[in-house]
Amino acid sequence: MLLALATLLAAFCLVALGRGAVAVPVGDVARILVARLPLVGDRLLTAWAAGHEQIVLVVRAPRVVLAAGVGATLGLSGAAFQGLLRNPMADPYVIGVSSGAALGATVAMSLGGGLARGLVPVAAFGGALASIAAVYSLARSGGRVPLLNLLLAGIAVSSFLSALVSALMVFTHRDVRPVLFWLMGGFGGRGWFHVLAAYPYMLAGGLVVLASARELNALLLGEDSARQLGVDVERAKLVLVGAASLATAAAVSVSGIIGFVGLVVPHITRLVVGADHRILLPGSALAGAALLVMADTVARIALPPAEIPVGIVTALVGGPFFLYLLRRAHSRFW
Repeated sequence: MLLALATLLAAFCLVALGRGAVAVPVGDVARILVARLPLVGDRLLTAWAAGHEQIVLVVRAPRVVLAAGVGATLGLSGAAFQGLLRNPMADPYVIGVSSGAALGATVAMSLGGGLARGLVPVAAFGGALASIAAVYSLARSGGRVPLLNLLLAGIAVSSFLSALVSALMVFTHRDVRPVLFWLMGGFGGRGWFHVLAAYPYMLAGGLVVLASARELNALLLGEDSARQLGVDVERAKLVLVGAASLATAAAVSVSGIIGFVGLVVPHITRLVVGADHRILLPGSALAGAALLVMADTVARIALPPAEIPVGIVTALVGGPFFLYLLRRAHSRFW
């Protein structure tokens, strides 16, 4: 199944690189990519239409790579938070990552000027990390961090920071459309700079989460059972929350807030590969990457020449599924 998901992701990436205002045949996309391989590319006699290489490698490739990385991060972090909190409604934004990033980005945009716009990813990343630290500190009690405290602190901090974002949008008297577009998420105008800025943090956090699959399996049995199996529960919670939040903060800083990927993807993947986090985590990462690459492609080509925010596309997919989860949970409760 993981091999099938990886193949699906590769196919979606080829399609995404070829679709847009200027259509590039999939064969040309493949030849352009192969021609860039060391040793192999030099031996091939390849030819394609003028300008296609620039479109594929400079305009679309960084966007596709970024969409895949953000989707993988959100899917992986969503699976980690759902397993850690033992809550099917949890997502990567559950402890205030999105609201902190939104506040940082809004502050930067409110300053105005080209320099301020360039600082948006940095400000969003800093705001996300600050909100995570605040939530974790508020949730700590007696040297421990109860999961319920973590969840409630995340909700409270998110609500407070969201109110600050709304206040800034009202009182700065600037054009709020850039802020709204950022809040809805998207990859317009992103380049290789954004890939290089975000990927180290996404990879570092993602690898730590993947390495914690056994601890997550143990935590599904409850904290007491996990301790009996030799898991340092408090350390495992700190590592998982820190790694998943770091990766999510980096993703949000370059993509804006893209909802429902971290909620929907782990559920779909769990139905396909099962609940073992050793398979569920990489499966969620691959499925999240594939979903967001295709969502970004749809956002680019649905209403040309305009571009739909990617968050709208994912919400149209995730909204009905979220309602299905609520309905299912309600029927089980009663």
